[in-house]
Amino acid sequence: MIQNPILPGFNPDPCICRKGEDFYIAVSSFEWFPGIPIYHSKDMKHWELYSHALQNADDPDLKKLPSAKGIWAPCLTYCEADDLFYVVYGVMNSMNARYFDVDNFLITAKDPKGPWSEPVYLHSTGFDASLFHDDDGKKYVVALEWETRTEYEKPGPISIMEYDPKQKKVLGMPKRFWRGGTDRGCIEAPHLTKRGDYYYIMCAEGGTGYYHSVTVGRSKNVWGPYEPDPCNPILTSSPENHNERHDWDHLKPHYYNPESKLQKSGHASYVDLPNGETWMVFHCSRPFLPELRCTLGRETAIERMKWTDDGWLRTENGGNLAREFVEESALPEKPLAKINAFDGFDSPQLALGWYAPRIAPASFVDLTSRPGWARLRGQESGCSQNKASILARKLTSVQATATTKLDFTPLSYQHTAGLILYYDNMNFLYLYKYFSETLNRSAIAVMSLENGTKTEFHDTRTPVEDGQEIWMRVIINGRASQFQWSLNGANWADIGPAFDTSKLSDEYSDFGEFTGTFVGIACGDRMTHSRTADFDFFDYQSREDADVK
Repeated sequence: MIQNPILPGFNPDPCICRKGEDFYIAVSSFEWFPGIPIYHSKDMKHWELYSHALQNADDPDLKKLPSAKGIWAPCLTYCEADDLFYVVYGVMNSMNARYFDVDNFLITAKDPKGPWSEPVYLHSTGFDASLFHDDDGKKYVVALEWETRTEYEKPGPISIMEYDPKQKKVLGMPKRFWRGGTDRGCIEAPHLTKRGDYYYIMCAEGGTGYYHSVTVGRSKNVWGPYEPDPCNPILTSSPENHNERHDWDHLKPHYYNPESKLQKSGHASYVDLPNGETWMVFHCSRPFLPELRCTLGRETAIERMKWTDDGWLRTENGGNLAREFVEESALPEKPLAKINAFDGFDSPQLALGWYAPRIAPASFVDLTSRPGWARLRGQESGCSQNKASILARKLTSVQATATTKLDFTPLSYQHTAGLILYYDNMNFLYLYKYFSETLNRSAIAVMSLENGTKTEFHDTRTPVEDGQEIWMRVIINGRASQFQWSLNGANWADIGPAFDTSKLSDEYSDFGEFTGTFVGIACGDRMTHSRTADFDFFDYQSREDADVK
């Protein structure tokens, strides 16, 4: 059996395609860099982190963007006629006054590993833009046209424009052609495909929260009109249909369904296999109860699908409720390498799976000056939306332990380095070493940032020697996260209180949304941005089959 989610942790807005016997999924990255992770599989069950489509931190420039802005909803497609992979993505610059100021771009590559082309600007009419390659050689861009007028239904309709690859631009004005297959409202995430005589529009409806769903319409003309699937939604966590067009709040927690293990199920795309199988990927969340807080963010799941005799798409088991366990493909099973749990920083280049908020990790991480160690150059605080030296990986389970060893000599309280559990720049937990003027020596301490309110736990201040390496770890045991420290890696002591893991979540955050929690190492130098800290290793151990409760 395949256990969902197949991509645990912060992996939202999945888009799947195939080239021959290889399958690829691209997911959103928001303010994190490198951007647009791409995963690879041979059997639909085992997935490896394969590459990133965006590797130039200057284009797009994510610095100073608020949390949950940045790279939204990439569309990854492969065009056999061109022998090219295409990625369409949006850069969300602002959501002030609910204007959703986004710029949409297109890039291409022969292989998802790159190199990727320079981005081509498409339009800014709305978000979740995607690309469709018709069998007559024409290409079309569909997107949600975000409605800004107060008296009109939000978020707006789906629009379509033709794209000219020779001129590298869209043609004409967008045409609105689809307002949804249900009355759930909050339509988004359009993907256009073709099968036989029909064009199919697959969308998400109900908002990307607890009323999320997958809906479908079809037409024999790419421009429409499209008829809705009579069984919409074809997949969801909350099956009962209600008219929610008047409510454009995306979260809708009152639609939480205790019968579903995978909440917020929606934002999907599908792929047909040569062996006749059809698979759909979608994102979902696993909240802490009863708070309905999703610390791991939106995760990617998969479902077996089938085409009916009358040309509609259905789950293979006949229902529309997202399932935790799915029957495996008939494809030969081919396990792929996972991200190593232990990174000894022995390579001159960072391994795949490391990220930084808004900037390239290579801009502050040095792996060669002290071989076998990661040297982080301190910059701004973890609260910064500009240049924070945080090297982190995605939290994939709420049963996990992250451990590191630090060698650091601070000269000021402005110099910090340590272990961080980070949701966004307004919500994180930090075990750090710094220079304490109260003690007139170096010390370790714990602080938290909760919706922008900083708490320094002064009673945790513990003097330590410079020149002596310090082991740090955080044990995440469900809703309790506890920092510990050691001088030898064998004898550990708690430091600070047990923090509420659930607060590191979309639902609790007042400033960010749509992302997920990371765990990693950090260094700050708020004086000259030059002080460095050395980390010998990072070890991340997790129980991927653990429940969120």
